[in-house]
Order: sequence, then C-alpha cells, then structure tokens
Amino acid sequence: MRTVLNLIWLVLSGFWLALAYFAAAILCFVLIITIPFGVAAWRIGVFALWPFGKKVVSKPTAGVGSLLGNVIWVVIAGIWLALGHLTTGVALCLTIIGIPLGLANFKLIPVSLAPLGREIVPSDDPRGFGVG
Repeated sequence: MRTVLNLIWLVLSGFWLALAYFAAAILCFVLIITIPFGVAAWRIGVFALWPFGKKVVSKPTAGVGSLLGNVIWVVIAGIWLALGHLTTGVALCLTIIGIPLGLANFKLIPVSLAPLGREIVPSDDPRGFGVG
C-alpha cells in the first residue's frame, strides 16, 4: 500500500514539491553561509519525493543553534515551502482519492518550517510522527 501511495504522491504533488526543496537547497548552497540550510532542504526534498514509510523525528541533540537556524530558514524559504504544502494539500483534499495525500501534505508543513534539528527515520522507529 505504501508503494501505491508513494507513486500517486509522486505524480500528484511529490515531484513538484521536491523540485521546490531542491531549488531552495541550490540557492542555499550558492549563498555559501547558508550551506547547512541547503543540506536540510535537500534532505527534506528527498523525503518529499517518497514520504510514505518514513517519518520525521526531532534530534535529541538539537539545541539553540537549530532554533536560531530555523528562524532564519523561515525567512529564507520555509514560509514559501509551507505555503506550497498548504495549497497542494487543500487541492488534493478536494478529491476523494487525494484526501490521504492532502493530509500527508499538512503533516509536512511543520518540517518545511523547521527542518534543522530533525532527522528522517523508517516508520517502524518508535520516535516522532510519520506520514504513513
């Protein structure tokens, strides 16, 4: 079932959302000082391609640096990526088959706003929240 959901996700929203994350990552890599943001954006972009069967958890070692970095991230790209998830999620929820995918988009909004201090683990990991 995860594979079917991932394939539908990829076609309906995952590809475009991943492109947005990859564009944000490349912009962050070009600006040099924001390379840690680029790494986080690339990681979440890969997750946005194929999210079912994985989940995002907070790193126990994340501290004040991650918090400050996430504040800067929201200004640089986070708000735009979150709006992408919001609009895609609303559009998907307008169809019956898209409701699970729309809900998955809504679950990705927090990580699009604050990617630093998070890691992606398999769904069977007992920590954190998941997409599927």
